[in-house]
Amino acid sequence: MAATLGRVFGYLVLSVVGGLLSASLVVPVVAGTGMALKGSVSYFNSLPAELKVGPPSQSSKVLSADGKLIATFFAENRVPVKLQDISPFVRNAVIAVEDSRFYQHPGVDPQGIIRAVRVNLSGGDRQGASTLTQQYVANVLNEERLSAGRTEEIVLGGQKTMLDKLREIKLALELEKTHEKEQILEGYLNIVFFNRDAYGIEAAARLFFSTSAKNLTLPQAALLAGLVNSPSYYNPLTNPKGAVQRRNVVLSKMLAQGMIGQKAYDAAASTPLQLKVTPARQGCAGAAMAPYFCDYVSHLILNNKAYGATFDDRERLLYRGGLTITTTLDSRLQAVAQAQVNASAGANPDKWGAALVTVQPGTGKILAMAQNTVFLPAPGKFDTQLNFNVDARDANGYDLSGAGGFQPGSTMKPFTFAEWLNDGRPLNAIVDASRRVYPVGFPWRSSCGKRVLGGYSSAQKAANEGADDDLQNNDPGYYRPMPINYGLFNSINTATFATAAQLDFCAIQRMVDAVGLHSGLDRAQIDMHQIGNLLGAIGVSPLNLASAYATFANDGRHCEPIALVSVVAPDGRRLAADRASCRDAIKPEVARGVNAVLQDVLVQGSGWYIHPKVHEIVPTAAKTGTSNTNGATWVVGYTRGLATASFFGDTSKGQKREGRNVTINGKFYKVLDGYMIAGPQWANYMVQVVRLYPGGEFPDPPESMMRGPGPRPTTVGPPPPRFQEPERQGDATPPPSPSPEPSRR
Repeated sequence: MAATLGRVFGYLVLSVVGGLLSASLVVPVVAGTGMALKGSVSYFNSLPAELKVGPPSQSSKVLSADGKLIATFFAENRVPVKLQDISPFVRNAVIAVEDSRFYQHPGVDPQGIIRAVRVNLSGGDRQGASTLTQQYVANVLNEERLSAGRTEEIVLGGQKTMLDKLREIKLALELEKTHEKEQILEGYLNIVFFNRDAYGIEAAARLFFSTSAKNLTLPQAALLAGLVNSPSYYNPLTNPKGAVQRRNVVLSKMLAQGMIGQKAYDAAASTPLQLKVTPARQGCAGAAMAPYFCDYVSHLILNNKAYGATFDDRERLLYRGGLTITTTLDSRLQAVAQAQVNASAGANPDKWGAALVTVQPGTGKILAMAQNTVFLPAPGKFDTQLNFNVDARDANGYDLSGAGGFQPGSTMKPFTFAEWLNDGRPLNAIVDASRRVYPVGFPWRSSCGKRVLGGYSSAQKAANEGADDDLQNNDPGYYRPMPINYGLFNSINTATFATAAQLDFCAIQRMVDAVGLHSGLDRAQIDMHQIGNLLGAIGVSPLNLASAYATFANDGRHCEPIALVSVVAPDGRRLAADRASCRDAIKPEVARGVNAVLQDVLVQGSGWYIHPKVHEIVPTAAKTGTSNTNGATWVVGYTRGLATASFFGDTSKGQKREGRNVTINGKFYKVLDGYMIAGPQWANYMVQVVRLYPGGEFPDPPESMMRGPGPRPTTVGPPPPRFQEPERQGDATPPPSPSPEPSRR
């Protein structure tokens, strides 16, 4: 009895409100209705009449520079679409099943209320009385609460009180005064929930039928319209029979209301379900390409206060703000880069890491970023969410999910050589590379007063004075005086130390700082007063190293790496994005001198064995690098148009594994060296992409740099058939070359 009285009370309230409402006020109701009803009407009159209809939560898209989709971020997978781009079948189907008098009522339908109450009181299937306008209002209110993070205020249908319904009624009536019916229908179809992975009709069309809302057929449209009533129960993925039955109910209503004819009804009602599901791909884990670049981009947004005062604000903007984020990535380069890193290690049960990243000299644009792992666990795959190519943290200390860098080995040597040239010295002067002992307390130059730490001396090591073993090269035949350029392109450790012995370590420090090099772990300065750093003892990220080498390619002008071309809101507002941030870092003549020598690395130096020969296509400079344990191997090479860092090695926590006596991709390696895997990875990639970014010839260094004892050495004869096992840091022995003293092996 009590339940029946309650339903009658609801009927009276809604009937009075629906029938007697004029403008924004309710005509006072007769006192006999009772105090509760008077209170409801009073409450109704006090309600705000304006509904703030903002855009619903929208998906954000991350695009490559050439417009290819990288990834989509969403809290609610929604793709806004105009009403004219929605199939008429959808519009009619939704109206037929949800609100047949949509175009007749002013936002609230008294006839619908009476019909629903009559059916409910008679014990038939329970019916609601909300119009499409009321449903739209309810969705807008809940969407506003959800977007603001006030989830505890969300009110669902079964939770609504009489006062909640009164509020919806008033807002619906007022909304119809300011919005055309088509605007309301468009808003409804874009906001309504179809599935946890599909909010709005466009997302639903893509999810269930792999089509657009514009191209939905009659049976498809009827099925989606039927979902609105109970998206979980009528979900065709879990209840196909119930979904088809509900679809046919919608079709019958369309037939009864004259929206379709009998022939169309019969054909549609007999059509099999025929789902063609395209699962929604969320975030970087579901990226169409470049998941780790995607992750890097997401951190750039989430870490930057230009996109919101708090992390929650920024996260809300990314996942709900409908941003279009256009990046610097070139999908053509990315596809080639990914193929190369995937090929480097094969199935890779030992989880050796391969990474490759390219920046554009002169702009700093990141054009490709790839590694041989998957973002989420998968059978037979090497999975990690660490990005091998980037620093662990950004300049403000915020997390980038980077691996923190790897020991760069001999790829650090060109920066000491650059300071040699910067000091006004010739690029082919003779240095004494025979010296192997640099004891603790060696009189290094340091004009800034900072002490140079470390040493190489087996005698002092035996005396427990902190020095290391005597300095050693990769091969035994290079302990002799040699031209300094020869020592660099052959990657001779003792030549680098002989170079540093004549320089000011404070000046070497300034050179390393000028090109932007820093620790990949915490972005701290690489302390060049620790002499082990002359040979790359501190981990550096591939992106940082590629950016530093791009400085040489760009005639000494350094550009910070950038990834964001534009960030555009749905209303067309352009938010903060990256701009090229370039500065003069080293003298152009110094960069040209370095380029001249590093071109010889591939022609007659430590990169001679790298195939294919990129330098036969376009002028190319490069440097190999191998860490002390052979666990990190590199080639960093560049043209005037592209600078690419290629890495292969141990990426596990601590990075302690030695790259010795290992089998990679079915091939046994007694030792790993930069030219062996990282080299072909780099070369196979570069030969396919260098023509896309032509840069031309490197400018020649000034003649004043060539005032040493004679011309640069040139290759004669074939290279040796095999390399000796390296003793310490260094790279592969180069092919023999004429020099003041012939190479000895």
